[in-house]
Amino acid sequence: MPPSERLVAGLNEQVGREFAAAHQYVAIGAYYEAQTFPQLAQFFYEQAEEERKHAMKMVNYLLESGGRIELSEVPAPRGTFEDHVEPIQVALEQERANTVGIGKLFEAARETRDHASEVFLQWFVEEQVEEEAEMESLLQVAERVREFPMMVEEFIARDGGTLGGARGPASG
Repeated sequence: MPPSERLVAGLNEQVGREFAAAHQYVAIGAYYEAQTFPQLAQFFYEQAEEERKHAMKMVNYLLESGGRIELSEVPAPRGTFEDHVEPIQVALEQERANTVGIGKLFEAARETRDHASEVFLQWFVEEQVEEEAEMESLLQVAERVREFPMMVEEFIARDGGTLGGARGPASG
């Protein structure tokens, strides 16, 4: 049984948000690369790939469950920033918006008693907890060392991309 029309429409909207997030993360990565922050650039390029994978996971679910695919236009990302902290703030706001979107999808699945979609979306609910925690940790570090931006580079290099345990051993 395909997901409800409401859920299909919501998933298509979320696919657009995920691709837009990927696009924005590429722009942030390019900004950092141009500013000679290779660790931050690599971190955001990897985030972009992760967001693209999230979108494709949703596309595949729609195809497998009999839903229709309606890809939307992806808006141009923001590419200029005041300083090295602002792109991280933009990323955190984007993650928070994605969390709201995922929450609405989960509610739609629950309200329509679409158990398969609810199980599918549970992974995204958990993923968003990690995504927000990771960006919040990175933002805290960047704000603490605002006057010494290279310390963010050192933090990422030393921490191995886990950002203070936001993706520790339990998150696998």
